[in-house]
Amino acid sequence: MKNNKKMFFLTETLLAVMVIAVAFIMVRERNGKEQDKISVIIQDSEDTQWAAFQYGLKMAAEDMDVRMFIVSTGSTLTAEEEKSLIEREIDNGADAIIVQPVPGSEEMLWKMGNRVPVMLIGNAASEEGEESLLPVVGPDNYTLGAALAEELLKDYNGNLSGKTLGIFSKTGDSRAAIERRRGFTDAMEHTDASISWSAAAPFSEEGEALLDSQPAVDLVIALDDNSLTMAGEYAAANNLHGALVYGIGNSTEAVYYLDTGIVGCLVVPDEFNVGYQSLKEAAESLTHYLHKMQDRTVSYNVIRRDNLFSRENQEIIFTMSQ
Repeated sequence: MKNNKKMFFLTETLLAVMVIAVAFIMVRERNGKEQDKISVIIQDSEDTQWAAFQYGLKMAAEDMDVRMFIVSTGSTLTAEEEKSLIEREIDNGADAIIVQPVPGSEEMLWKMGNRVPVMLIGNAASEEGEESLLPVVGPDNYTLGAALAEELLKDYNGNLSGKTLGIFSKTGDSRAAIERRRGFTDAMEHTDASISWSAAAPFSEEGEALLDSQPAVDLVIALDDNSLTMAGEYAAANNLHGALVYGIGNSTEAVYYLDTGIVGCLVVPDEFNVGYQSLKEAAESLTHYLHKMQDRTVSYNVIRRDNLFSRENQEIIFTMSQ
């Protein structure tokens, strides 16, 4: 009996030593190799809506000592195009991928995750109500939509009787857009507001003509930054028939339309932290063998014209202008 215990103890000790030795070798190898490369794939990468997100990526890349590369993309992106870009980046030495998923890409992204770590940003690509197979960093999109409705109700003391609304999204088939719209409409369910129309462009299409063909309403609800800036542009040109815009946005253009009174209220997701946390998680999965990337939910802020120049809001606007 004593011999068995002694052998068990020696075996356990030997295994522990081996684990430590392997870990030491891995650390030495990593210290001797070049920086890890993390590639980032987002739709319309040059668009100003990504400024705060990209600033967060850059700050995290410096802190984590990794190379970060943002892939140049156009204004539309399909699942097949996204797959080709990911494969190209892996072939070019990417050790991990951060990607904005497009509708229909979930299975493809999961398969790519078997080759290199894949982190999703903004929203999952899976169907509403299903859990994503991959980790996601982004805001709670349902909460964003509900928060927008709450701010609108505050401004009208909870009484929207006789008011007509139009809901607009340029990424209408994305999970983020679906969740934001659901959050907004659920919060408005027991009010007297009348939703006259809901216009949504597929994720991979421009949707430029959507606002042109809609009847006049009192309020336009924009569910993403591109929708908000387009609605703001239309309103500035007197093409929204006097409608006031409420929306979700995260660009300097969105802030401009708020400052000029075209937008009544702006709900701003913390895109800086989306960038920072997504890259941090991806980098840690490369430097720590046992690290499993985690979902991260970022916060949001409500910005109005009368608090635009508060210290907190100026810090947010600063990240948008980098």
